[in-house]
Order: sequence, then C-alpha cells, then structure tokens
Amino acid sequence: ISKMRAASSKSVVQLVLTRYFLVGSNPAETKYRVLKIDRTEPKDLVIIDDKHVYTQQEVRELLGRLDLGNRTKIGQKGSSGLSRAVSAFGVVGFVRFLEGYYIVLITKRRKMADIGGHAIYKIEDTNMIYIPNDSVRVTHPDEARYLRIFQNVDLSSNFYFSYSYDLSHSLQYNLTVLRMPLETLKTETTQTRQESFDIFEDEGLSIQGGSGVFGICSKPYEKYVWNGKLLEAVKNTVHRDWLLYIIHGFCGQSKLLIYGRPIYVTLIARRSSKFAGTRFLKRGANCEGDVANEVETEQILYDASVMSFSAGSYSSYVQVRGSVPLYWSQDISTMMPKPPITLDQGDPFAHVAALHFDQMLQRFGSPIIILNLVKEREKRKHERILSEELVAAVTYLNQFLPPEHAIIYIPWDMAKYTKSKLCNVLDRLNVIAESVVKKTGFFVNRPDSYCSILRPDEKWNELGGYVVSTGRLQTGVLRTNCVDCLDRTNTAQFMVGKCALAYQLYSLGLIDKPNLQFDTDAVRLFEELYEDHGDTLSLQYGGSQLVHRVKTYRKIAPWTQHSKDIMQTLSRYYSNAFSDADRQDSINLFLGVFKPTEGKPHLWELPTDFYLHHKNTLSLSQTRRSYTYWWTTGVLKHLPLPFDEVACPENRRKLTVKKFHKYEEEIDIHNEFFRPYELSSFDETFCLAMTNSTRDFMPKNVGIDPSPFTVRKPDETGKSVLENKSNREETVLQRKTAASAPPPPSEEAVSSSSEDDSGTDKEDEGAVSQRSTPVKVTDAGDNTKITEVRNYCGSSFILLSTAFHRFVQLGQSQHKQDKSSQQFCSKHHLDRVINLIPISSFSQDNIYEVQPPRADRKSIEIFHAHIQAGRGDMQPLGKDDFLMYREYIRNRYL
Repeated sequence: ISKMRAASSKSVVQLVLTRYFLVGSNPAETKYRVLKIDRTEPKDLVIIDDKHVYTQQEVRELLGRLDLGNRTKIGQKGSSGLSRAVSAFGVVGFVRFLEGYYIVLITKRRKMADIGGHAIYKIEDTNMIYIPNDSVRVTHPDEARYLRIFQNVDLSSNFYFSYSYDLSHSLQYNLTVLRMPLETLKTETTQTRQESFDIFEDEGLSIQGGSGVFGICSKPYEKYVWNGKLLEAVKNTVHRDWLLYIIHGFCGQSKLLIYGRPIYVTLIARRSSKFAGTRFLKRGANCEGDVANEVETEQILYDASVMSFSAGSYSSYVQVRGSVPLYWSQDISTMMPKPPITLDQGDPFAHVAALHFDQMLQRFGSPIIILNLVKEREKRKHERILSEELVAAVTYLNQFLPPEHAIIYIPWDMAKYTKSKLCNVLDRLNVIAESVVKKTGFFVNRPDSYCSILRPDEKWNELGGYVVSTGRLQTGVLRTNCVDCLDRTNTAQFMVGKCALAYQLYSLGLIDKPNLQFDTDAVRLFEELYEDHGDTLSLQYGGSQLVHRVKTYRKIAPWTQHSKDIMQTLSRYYSNAFSDADRQDSINLFLGVFKPTEGKPHLWELPTDFYLHHKNTLSLSQTRRSYTYWWTTGVLKHLPLPFDEVACPENRRKLTVKKFHKYEEEIDIHNEFFRPYELSSFDETFCLAMTNSTRDFMPKNVGIDPSPFTVRKPDETGKSVLENKSNREETVLQRKTAASAPPPPSEEAVSSSSEDDSGTDKEDEGAVSQRSTPVKVTDAGDNTKITEVRNYCGSSFILLSTAFHRFVQLGQSQHKQDKSSQQFCSKHHLDRVINLIPISSFSQDNIYEVQPPRADRKSIEIFHAHIQAGRGDMQPLGKDDFLMYREYIRNRYL
C-alpha cells in the first residue's frame, strides 16, 4: 500500500490568442497532462481536461501541432504560433471579483522539510494572470481595488504545500490510512472509482500478472486548507493531480545528530482558515464552533537514515491552541491599550462550546484536556470573565459524557506564578506536561523496543494512549489557551512538547530514560525551533513577535531584552489600531468569506464582518442540535480513538483508491527523490533549508562529550545561552504577516496591551517584580561581583547610572578576555597557518599584519576553476566528461 503522489509538480502555461494551455508534468518529466482554458468568455471559467496522460514525445507533438495550427496566415499581421507565458510549480487556484477570472500560479518555491521522502515546500513567489482576452474584457472601476486587497495576503509569507504528503492531516492520520486492510481497499476500488480517472491508466496491469500496488488519496481536512475556495470552481472538473492544497502557519526542521545518527525534528503549525483574522477583530468563536487563532501544532521525530514510511521509525505528537470558545470580543474603537472583555451573547446551554469540542472529539478522540492560563485573581475583573464562563460550559457538557471520556479542565494562573519569587514557572509547567502526556500518549509507528521490555521504566509503564500491534496511537489532545494564545501559550506548549520529545526519543531507542534536561544541545535546538514557531504565529495574528520567551520565564533573559519590550508594545499597538482592519478585509476576500457581487455593497463599505462569519444571523437553521446529546452520532462508540481514523463507511468514502504497477514511477520514492538516471547536483537534490542543527550547539572543545543530551555550561557551546540571536531575529522579521502588514521590529511587550500583562497589574499579593536580573561582572583579577538592578519607582537616575557603569565594566572585561584568547590562539594554534604581526604602536590595539598561508599549485588551480565556474566560464570537457554525458543521454532518452 502506498500513498499516491501528485503528478503535476511542474506546470508551463502556453498562450495562443483564444486559449491558455496549461501543461503539467510529474517530477521525472515522463508523464504530462494538459488543461485547456478558454479566453473568449468575459466572466465565466471554461476549462477542459481531456484526462489523458501524455508521454514526453506525445506532448511535444501536441504542442507542435498547436503551434503550427495557430500560426498567422500569409499576409496577416501579428505574432505567430504558440508562445510560453510562464513556468510554475503549481496552481493555487482561480479567483474572480467583478470582471473575469484570474489564475494564481506558484512561480518560486523553497524546500523547507522532508518527511519520509515527501518534500514540503514554502511558496516564495506567485503570479496572477488574467484569463480573458483584452478584446472581450468588460472593465469595472472597482476591479483594481479588489485586486490590491486580494494581493495584500502575501502568499510568500508562511504558506506551504507538498505534492505527495497531506499537510492538512497529522502524521498519525496519514499512516493510519495506509494500514487499512488490503481486503477493504479491494472492495473500495470499484466503489470510489470516479470519472476523473484516466481511461488509459489501467492499461498494462493485467500484463504483469495482476501484481500491483494499491494507492490511497484522502480528502484534505478543509479547516486547515487556505485555498479551498480558490479551487472550488475546478475541483469537480479537472483531474485530482491538478489540485494542490496549501496550508498557512509554520514549518521548520532541525537535525539532531546523535553520534552521527541523523534524527530530524520537524515542527508543523496549521492555522485554521475558519474564523481567521487578526488579534482584536477575531475573538472567541463563531456560530459553527470555529474559534479565532486556532492552530494545530505537530512535532514529528524520525530517523533520517531510513526514508520509507514502512521501514523507518516515525513518531509525532499533536497539541492545539485557540481562543476561548465563547461569544466574546474586545472593542478597540475607544483606543484603550487594554480594551474591556465583553460577552456578546448568552449561551446557557454551551451551544458554541459543544460544537467546538465535538469537532475535537472527532479529530483527536478523548480525553480533551483544557489548559487555561488566563488570570484568576484581579482587582478589576477582566480575564477572569472568560474563566468563569468556560468553567460553566465545561461543567454543563461533562454531565452528559461518560466519566472516562469527560473533558479535563486545568486552570493555572501563569502570570501570578511568574511574579512570585517562591515559585518556578517551568517546574510547575513540567508537572502539568508530564500528566498531560501520560493521559494522551503519542504516536509511534513501531512496537516497543526489546530493551524497554528488559529494563522497564516506571514513567513508560504509566503512559496512556492506545497501544496497537504496530506501535502506539495518540488519543486525545491538549488544548492550551490564554487571552491572545501567544506568549504564555507558546511557553506552555514548548514545555509539553519537550516532555513529549523525551518520550519520542525513548520510544525510538535513542535515550535510556524518557527525560530531557535544560541546557542540553537537544533542548536548546528544540527551544529555538519553538521560538521561531511562536514568533511566526505571533506576527500573523498579533502583528509582532513574542516578548515573554522561555528564557524570560527561566529568569536568564539578557538585560538588554527588557529594553526592547516597550518598543514592541508600541509596534503591536500601532498594528492593532491602524492596519488590522485592512488585513482582515484581505483575509476575508482571500478565503472567500466575502464574494464581490454586482449591485451589492463593496467590502470596504461594510460596517462590520460579523454577519459574514456568523451564518445564523442571515438565515434560521431548520434543525436544532440536542442540548444533551451534543456530539455527532457515532463518536462515543469509538472513543478513545478519534472518529476520523476509524475504518467505518463514512471515512472510507473520503478515500480514493487506485491500483498501480509495482514499478510505477508515481509510487517509486527512490527514483523520484534521487533520480539515478538524471545528471543532477547535490544542491538540487538536497536543497533543504534546515532551520537549525546540533552543530550550532556542539562543544567548541574536542575533549567534551559530543552527546546532545549532556548538560553544558554556557561557555562550552558554540552558541551561548544568553546570546542575543540577532541573525535569527532578522530572519524572522523578514517573514511578513499573512496580510502584508508592516513588519514590526520584534516582540510583544510589558505594557497593559501586551498578551501576558505579567509585569503590569499590581495585585493584592504584593509580590516583588521579577524584572531584576542578576548579572555577573568580572574584574581585571579573578574576583567576581554580582550586580543586581531593580525596577524601583522614582529611581531612574540611579538605574541609568548603574546600568552605564555595568556596561563599561562588561566591555572592559570582554576586551581583556578577547585579547588573552587571541594571544593564546596565535601562539599555540595558528603558528603553522597564519603569521600575525602587531603593527600598532599602542599595546591595547588588536591590529595585525596578516601573511596568507602558502598553497600548492593543484589547490590554486582548483580555486581558479571554481571562480571561473561561478562567472559562467566553464572548463573544457575531457574524455571522462563526454563518456558520462553519453551514458546519461542513453539512460534518459534511448
């Protein structure tokens, strides 16, 4: 059984006067499909797909005939034949405003991750082409404005796709579908056969003696697909290989080297396309149970030395964030930095919460665990309003569920614990994370290793989930929320992910105990991955990066970090007050929530988009859901397993099954990934933009243990714990928000408009602020002093003076350390490489004259050949080069 792989990984648009011809090919460029798009219709989309698979020779002959048939006759003016309009890597979709249709094409891509040989790409650039010919175009004065609003959703900012891997589903779902019994697939082959199948594709199956492979293609999960409305016009017309579904959120991959064994850690965040929008304009939930800022985060761990899903070792863990599922909002028209929270509608029977948790039971199973991080104790009731309503909703819904499948509610005032000196925030989060992972378990596609049976671990034996013969399944999910679901939520999710990562490593036999400590290479790599993940999601929803990071809660953040917080608060406030409305209009237009119609109000004329997202305000529903049996029929029957992964008739109807040759190119991962019959380069084959690698954290000295699970001091790593990662921050800043908002400098902040507000509200506890940061200052000798700067009111002059003296002392100490280290290196290590000669008259200067090392003649020739190749001047080919090229031509074309 194999996952079906899409054919149209590269497309070329050919142009004639009356039609566009879209030619798509598979990665090996051995199979082609052709779409014909009519350009004579001013407002309708007419697409013809002949459903035929062409070979390379056949498609050349077809294009040649089209070129010859469309040449202008003798004596007529104008261009002749068929011309290439654009080359692309996929079709995002088709969109129409008030004139004709546009086609949106992916023109640039970048490989971001690899999962079992399935490449995941990030969209780098797109192109919109107007389909109707100019001779039939009916112009409209507002068309250009709609086009600008649509293009404000920058598709080059964190949109991802894959030709062969379903990014809208979790790894557990994708591999569970592949484990479906073969007898079921054979019976479903005839039932799910559709007209979109090619009538020529089954030729030759009987010649091979009936031996074949069944391929499965599942329907995407619509909630996390962002171009579903753009493909709606052609979904039932064209072959499924043309349909390329994209997700929005984050995708990053890091390599963990365990004594040379490559382990890939992948983080995928899927942002919901339902009730999507910006921070203050989208709060709570809509009438269908979709909540604002809902993101599903999945961490995938696998051994990269084995590529196949069937033979490799894969593990994943999923958790969710999202706004509190109630009808609530915040009015920002008053220009207050901290708008009051308002409950818009009364919901005594928890109708909207029931719809939301019903969706989660279908997708994740039970138990559903809610980690609520909002404030519980406030002088003026603000965040506590949400907690009280959420507790009432969960209590009402639980009385109808069986006790073993009840929703688990965990309230924890994270801001209160942050301000207390007696409590360690991350230790408390670690206790919560252990209990959560033990209840939900995690997914792994292999049974427990024999060593864990011989040496059983107490924590491993208490692990929950669902154990099957082929491994373990995650049942249930953790749902984390605060007010904005940004800073506090990201730190909590990191701690739960860190705990799950330890279990994943243990299940793959990589560590002897399911436990990971801070200040190890593995945790630092994982922490950077989660910070990139949090920064990206915060930019998309809130308009700025995170401010309260993991280091903030560990009380090891550099003192320079606090000075940035105020600027980031102002940046976020500006974004929320002045640019979020335009971004919200762009998202509504892109997702098809608003459709321009002649004679109706335009998008910019609407006073609010409330009626667009709440369908029950426009029409009354004919059926009303039960107040007691609030779940979908059949869900309770299969709990704790998720209903979507059960082999029932409803789910089998979502699958498309097809039979292939066992040597078919579409299911041959090795040939598709490595292309052994094609002359290729390493840069093209392994062009993976790896976020981080443990080599960034490896010890600088050879004698130290290179294990990524060894606790290290800050001076033992290649990357300091307190280092201000300016390069990474600049990279994250270059990622624009989904609606092309002006990129803010960095993170969220400390003022009352920030997401955590942990340093602003003076509550009754009288706790001392944790803004004081101990900083070590080294003198000229070996003595060490500890200077502590506290944030006292009315002591600004003393604060500035102390900070200035500390800055000067730090600079002097750093200069002396650099000077001594340079002298040591030049004396002991660099004698045979370069010769450093001081040329300054001042002893404190580090200005040297450098004599370059000598190189032999062969090295100089190689270097000059490399320079010439970069300029485009290639070296003359030798005999071996001609033989290699001749062999390549013979294997490729003959």
